[in-house]
Amino acid sequence: MSCWFKTGDGAVDLAVRLTPSASVDGIDGLVEDAAGVVRLKARVRAVPENGKANRAIEKLIAKRLKIAKSKVRVISGDTSRNKTLRIDGDPDDLVAALKSLV
Repeated sequence: MSCWFKTGDGAVDLAVRLTPSASVDGIDGLVEDAAGVVRLKARVRAVPENGKANRAIEKLIAKRLKIAKSKVRVISGDTSRNKTLRIDGDPDDLVAALKSLV
């Protein structure tokens, strides 16, 4: 089972499996795909058009981690359900906060 986040210099990259057009915004724990890749499972009410779902997941993660929205951005998977988010900040603090989400 691979890790669902990677720490770097001043940031953490977070693997997410996003479900857009959900009835409520939320984080539903971890999910492992057939290849063994583990991702944070999340859902947002926003529709997957014009980047609305991407902005919604950035906002949701920032809110749950209690950090500024500007510190969270989608760096890969713009049009895919599987995304990578980069979260800027102290990696040790962010890892502790991420682990409390699941």
